[in-house]
Amino acid sequence: MIQLKDILYKVSIEKVIGGTGVAINNLHFDSRQIQLNDVFVAIRGALSDGHQFIRQAENQGALAIVCEELPETQISGITYVQVEDTKMALALIASNFYGNPSENLKLVGVTGTNGKTTISTLLYQLFSKAGFKVGLISTVAIKVGEKEYGTKLTTPDSITINKYLAEMNDAGVEFCFMEVSSHGIDQHRTSGLTFAGGIFTNLSHDHLDYHNSFAEYRDVKKRFFDELPKDAFALTNADDKNGAIMLQNTKAKKYTYGLKTMSDYKAQILENSFGGLLLKLNGNEIWSKLVGNFNAYNLAAIYGTADLLGLAELENLQLISDLTAVSGRFQYFVSEKKITAIVDYAHTPDALKNVLETINVIRTKNEELITVVGCGGDRDKTKRPKMGHIASELSTKVVLTSDNPRTEDPDQIIEEVEAGVEPQNVKKVVAVTNRKQAIKTACVMAEPNDIILIAGKGHETYQEVNGIRSDFDDMKIVKELLSQLEK
Repeated sequence: MIQLKDILYKVSIEKVIGGTGVAINNLHFDSRQIQLNDVFVAIRGALSDGHQFIRQAENQGALAIVCEELPETQISGITYVQVEDTKMALALIASNFYGNPSENLKLVGVTGTNGKTTISTLLYQLFSKAGFKVGLISTVAIKVGEKEYGTKLTTPDSITINKYLAEMNDAGVEFCFMEVSSHGIDQHRTSGLTFAGGIFTNLSHDHLDYHNSFAEYRDVKKRFFDELPKDAFALTNADDKNGAIMLQNTKAKKYTYGLKTMSDYKAQILENSFGGLLLKLNGNEIWSKLVGNFNAYNLAAIYGTADLLGLAELENLQLISDLTAVSGRFQYFVSEKKITAIVDYAHTPDALKNVLETINVIRTKNEELITVVGCGGDRDKTKRPKMGHIASELSTKVVLTSDNPRTEDPDQIIEEVEAGVEPQNVKKVVAVTNRKQAIKTACVMAEPNDIILIAGKGHETYQEVNGIRSDFDDMKIVKELLSQLEK
């Protein structure tokens, strides 16, 4: 049995009341899950403070309480550990509890505004095809080899991360690719993990509902690279103005990728069509099934990462040409009447701009580009008019609709998106609050050879309204609607 003192290794402790040589059962930060001889870590969250539930944890049989503020009265037989920051303590405790599993595989973190899911998922795909046992921790799924688990957060909590990493150790996983969000870094969910490398994709307008400013958002991302060990690699996008900032204070070995500037891993687009990309990667020509400029960046990062992890160049190039699109990331199909429907997760101004510019480069301009887009509720409001401006500027027609309104009024969100539409583009735009009806409207508008882009939700298979999640899959719905309308 593991003892309390074993899991407190490296934790900055201010005070201990009681003994630490006691055998513990499990670890939780949710008091409702506490059972006999468990450890409860009191976390201060955005909605509630775990310190308010210390008494409940004690009543349910907690053997130890880790907190920033000691309760006024302590119960005999329970050990109280006071720390400066319980989020940081939880990360270290969880890592120790599961035997520091990140040390037993090569863990690579991917951070940035856009591209995290694509890069981490395609690296999982590439290394699996290369014959390795691989793990994935992403927005779309957690994978331990071939076994898949659902997930709700881009970067899960520290206990969940370490639990799955330990399972990966047991399964003989050699490489794990993990999305690292700014929330995850800021809340120390990735602290205590040993990373073999870090990848920076890009930085654009997002999460300013959580971070006070763009500079704060950038600096949180930078902290991930600041904390990388010196035997790790730091691979950054040389074409992004924040790319160099990520490398300023890192101890890791520094590498770059890009399309425009001199870099260690250079990509050049030779052809770009709905069929895919013809690329030159460090002088080698390859064909990829992926589409668009943004994917050229993603492939350069993947190529560089695989090289830094020791994959032979020829195998690396062959496997890259075999990679297939990630669910909800520029996923498309062509209907019987030659209408192209694209579903993409683009939910930031920069991502939407990238996708629309990619489509506009590929299309002949003889067809309509109809964009269905909305913005999520209870999230960064400042990006809403920007999304409206970009959609109406770069599309021939726009249907504004609901995304995941959550607890907000969907009509109010649509009005805020519409505020960014300039006078010359107003006639292009209609608002249809019901998302299914909005997609149907786009399908009715579309003629043969037209293009429909449904942006914002991508891989998600639900819509969240007032805390209730209902089944909703953009790709499934657009396929059904086009099929019905074309009969």
